[in-house]
Order: sequence, then C-alpha cells, then structure tokens
Amino acid sequence: MSFVQGLIMFAAAFAAGGVNSIAGGGTLITFPVLVWLGLDAKVANATSTVALWPGFLGGVLGFRRELEDSRSHLLWLGITSLFGGALGAALLILTPSQTFARLVPFLILFATALVTLQEPISRRLRLHERAPQAGAGRWAAPVIVQFLSSVYGGYFGAGNSILILAALGLFGLTDIHRANGIKNFLGICINSMAVLAFVVSGLVYWPDALLMTVGAVAGGYYGASAARRLGRVFVRRTVIGIGLVIGLLMLWRIA
Repeated sequence: MSFVQGLIMFAAAFAAGGVNSIAGGGTLITFPVLVWLGLDAKVANATSTVALWPGFLGGVLGFRRELEDSRSHLLWLGITSLFGGALGAALLILTPSQTFARLVPFLILFATALVTLQEPISRRLRLHERAPQAGAGRWAAPVIVQFLSSVYGGYFGAGNSILILAALGLFGLTDIHRANGIKNFLGICINSMAVLAFVVSGLVYWPDALLMTVGAVAGGYYGASAARRLGRVFVRRTVIGIGLVIGLLMLWRIA
C-alpha cells in the first residue's frame, strides 16, 4: 500500500463515517474505493464491513436513553438479526468471487434506491401512528422483514438501515430517535456476525481494514459536524449520486 493509496482509503473511510452519522450509506463510498484500489470484490466487501462496524457502537450509545423502553424489540429483533446476519455472511463466503463481482453493480444500485427511500420511511415513522396489533401477530411481519433485512445486511449491507427502519415501521413506532437507536443496535447484531464470519474465513485485508477503521471513527466524530453544516439533504443526495454513478459504471464494465 502506497502513501497515496493509504490517504485515499483514510479519506474515504472518514467521509463514510461522517455520512453514516447523519444520512447512512457510507458503504457506497468505502466499498467502491477498495475495489478501485485493486481488492477482490468479496474481500473489499468484508474489509469495508469490518472497518465501518465500530460506528454502530457510537450510534447505540448516542441513543441509549431512547432504548430504555425497548427491551422486547432489542431481544427478539436482535436474535433475528444474529441469525439473519450469519446466514447472509455465509452466503457471501459461498458465493464465487466472479459471481459476486457481477452482482455488485445491482447491489450498489439497490442500495442507492434504499438510501433514496430513507426520507419517506422516516416521515412515515414520525407521522403515521397506528394502534399495534395484539398477541403474536404483532411480531410476525416485523420479524420476517427484519430477518430478510439481516440476510441482506450480512451479504452486502449498504443501505440496510433503511430496511431495518421499514421493519420497525410495521410496529407503528413514531419516535424516530427511538427507531434509530434500535436500528443501530440491530446493525451491531448483523455486522458482528458478518465480521466474525469474514475474519474466520480470511476474507479481511487487515492493513486496509485497520487504517479505514481509524478513518471511520474519526469521520463519525469530527465529520458529523461538517456533514450537519452541509445539511442532511445535501449529504444524502451526494451519496445517491455517487451510488448511481458507480453502479452504472460497474454495470457498463460487465456488459
């Protein structure tokens, strides 16, 4: 790794940490950079996942007060996330590198679409309260949606927070801060299983992962203030633009 390559990776992780703290979608920055710098697509995905994982811990701590009355959500959806994340990571490990490389453009475009839907989903969480169902039926749909979201999160993960918010919306949650706190906790569950699986399988390129971890943590801490000055809408639109351009370029490459 040259000094310039290290600088590019650190800058990408710093930007991703700041973006994740305010809008989500940071993987759409770090993953393409690692592929562009020459890593195999599967290794790049695993390395990016490991590098950005610590950011979820800060998110949980930041919303710890909102999580005080969410024990049942954290327990059952957390267990669901652990199993789904493990399955998604196992599917990635079993996917041949060449096949995954061909799937990447579609995964990036799908993740970009998820980021695009973030604001409508957030508005629905804030504005559309409905009475929760009684009994086990209240849990069926959210658990199914969260399991599918967790499988996707363990496999690729970019934009997965939007799917988690959609699952929580099925409960009729109207407090977006509480929803974000639960989302970050579930993100830890999903990515912890993915990180464990990727480390055991040897998919992580540690020099890049450790450098980007430092960048992502610094970006989450210092970059958030800069991102807030630019505004949530600007940051989200920038991430969407990056995702579209990269997705279409990669799609053109494999065509």
